[in-house]
Amino acid sequence: MADFRTHITVSTILGVGVGAAAVQPFGFPTETAILAAALTAVGGMLPDLDSDSGVPVRELFSLAAVMAPLVMIPRLIQMGLTREGVLASMVFGYVLIRYWVRAVFKRLTVHRGMFHSVPAMLVSGLVVYLGYHSDHRPTRLLFGFGVMAGFLSHLVLDELYSVNLSGLRVKLNKFAGSAVKLFSPSLPGTATCYAVLGALLYLAYLDFTQLQASSEGVGR
Repeated sequence: MADFRTHITVSTILGVGVGAAAVQPFGFPTETAILAAALTAVGGMLPDLDSDSGVPVRELFSLAAVMAPLVMIPRLIQMGLTREGVLASMVFGYVLIRYWVRAVFKRLTVHRGMFHSVPAMLVSGLVVYLGYHSDHRPTRLLFGFGVMAGFLSHLVLDELYSVNLSGLRVKLNKFAGSAVKLFSPSLPGTATCYAVLGALLYLAYLDFTQLQASSEGVGR
């Protein structure tokens, strides 16, 4: 299993690549590309939220408590909140994620459970896509893609580090196959993950149809 520093390094390098590609050839503004790069780097650390180690979990939830309210700012403004309301929501979001969500998440997850899986990767991308309010759908897709790319780099690295290529024999350690997976031994954990994924896919579909209807209305 790759260590925390390796995951950060790889996801950051990947984030630079995503940001560069966003500017050229896809033509996104530089500031949008920088945010996409940052989200990619953060995505590469997300699977460690279920880690048994205290340091990665503490640092990741601290980062998530800051990043999540920031990403939600456009949607909070769209909801009609005042500047004071937005600031209050950001403070509340920080405290909620930093302490309550962390405690609940730690109680409900196990290391290398369904949070270390392909469905969880899709969930992370959909959360960012739905959480970031913008009428420019490509920007939301870019941010969601960035998080998923970073998340996937973590899963792939963990699988690569589970293979021992020393000598002429290929050996697998006990974690082999536990990162890039679609199911886990826990039926409730697997069912919950897919239920969340299904709900987010449905919300994404409603969001897509709403934006489509709005664009058609403007076109008329």
